[in-house]
Amino acid sequence: MLFNSYLFIFLFLPTVLIGYYVINFFEMYRIANLFLIGMSFWFYGYFHPSYIGIISSSIVVNFWIAKKMDRGGVDQKVWMKRLLLTVGICMNTAVIFYFKYYNFFIENINAVFHRSFEMKQILLPLGISFFTFQQISYLVDAYRGETKDYGFDEYALFVSFFPQLVAGPIVLHNEVIPQFRRQENRYVIMQNLARGVYIFALGLFKKLLIADTFGKAVAFGFENIETLSSMEALLVSVSYTFQLYFDFSGYCDMACGIGYLFNIKLPQNFNSPYKAASITEFWERWHMSLTRFLRTYIYIPLGGNRKGKIRTYVNIMIVYIVSGIWHGANWTFIFWGVLHGAFSCLNRIFQKTWDRMGEVTRWALTFMLVNVLWILFRADNITSAKLFLVKLCCMSGFEIRQEIYQFFSLPELVWMGKLPFIEYILSRVTGFYLWVFVLGAFFVVLNCRNSRETEFQPTVVTSLTTVVLMVWSVMSLSGVSTFLYFDF
Repeated sequence: MLFNSYLFIFLFLPTVLIGYYVINFFEMYRIANLFLIGMSFWFYGYFHPSYIGIISSSIVVNFWIAKKMDRGGVDQKVWMKRLLLTVGICMNTAVIFYFKYYNFFIENINAVFHRSFEMKQILLPLGISFFTFQQISYLVDAYRGETKDYGFDEYALFVSFFPQLVAGPIVLHNEVIPQFRRQENRYVIMQNLARGVYIFALGLFKKLLIADTFGKAVAFGFENIETLSSMEALLVSVSYTFQLYFDFSGYCDMACGIGYLFNIKLPQNFNSPYKAASITEFWERWHMSLTRFLRTYIYIPLGGNRKGKIRTYVNIMIVYIVSGIWHGANWTFIFWGVLHGAFSCLNRIFQKTWDRMGEVTRWALTFMLVNVLWILFRADNITSAKLFLVKLCCMSGFEIRQEIYQFFSLPELVWMGKLPFIEYILSRVTGFYLWVFVLGAFFVVLNCRNSRETEFQPTVVTSLTTVVLMVWSVMSLSGVSTFLYFDF
């Protein structure tokens, strides 16, 4: 099920909210947990009921392994706990490998060794990378003895809570389970309800009106790379940069907004990453929960920066390669991760020189680098990425087709174009709406505070803003599109 659908907004969300708070009103807290788990399973298995069996099995097996480690206590032999942890991590990794990378592995084996092993028709479960990483973190914490008193319903709710289930953030048990345990969180808190609706409306607007509009130009550009002029290639690459930003930012806002509706504060996952003035800072702001997971459960156990410079750079490269592989079964993602790792190492090596550059220069270089690397992230294969880069750099022309302009002519904007002042501008500026979107997006990502930075106040202005954003977004729901990070 999608956040940006009539079914979710008008049926699922009201049903789960009313049901959850009514059950809690009668102080049946465990039943409320089970209800929320069941509704989360409905949300997850809406398109493919088989998904429910996969996530249910994963939850049961991981909880059993964690409890095995817990029950041994201090008397349990260390080697036994390590064995259980190793089995758990290998099992979770094997599940991801099969569903996400099996065909990629077979395809490369066939290409390298000239074999003809048969590919399988494997349906990739939504969000499997997210809830699997979440459970790996739980196993590690169970090994450390930090999860002793959790019940099965609490663990299942921690994994399956639908706002963060399919595209993050990757939460830790000690961030959400204690919040579900607080009795005051079991009842409606009007401040959180108002804030949740506002943030949800803001995220829905970002997704439907901004990200999806840029997405039309992106889809056209990457389907017609051979015919793009250099200016069109530049516009398409910038459009993807903004599509991905507002799509992921919109999802994070919607997830956090829904969390507030249940009085649950999810960890921040997106902190205005295009304000970053280095690749390192970019990753401190982009997909923050993934960065935290990779740092906590891979980089630090490998030794972090404690074993010399060379080992530090090797560890950084390992983390970024894992990040690339995590994002998808394609060489484009692997090279994307390798390049981000390489530039992060260079940033560390030349840190003093970099810091002496002006802030605007550092930001501009970082933004251009991120924008170019997103081409690898979006391209279907390495060949397409290379062709796109050639089109971008060869200075083959500055014309822009009318088709690309039309993607940004939203009905609402066309209606406003009938106003005398706007009509005059339209007659003088070619592709006016396109430039409004591009320049407006630049202004927003560089100057506006994100939802976590703003202090929410339920004022008349905030209420009107929420209503306008919600109504405008709902009226734009004629075509439903998935979130980009659903693919990961």
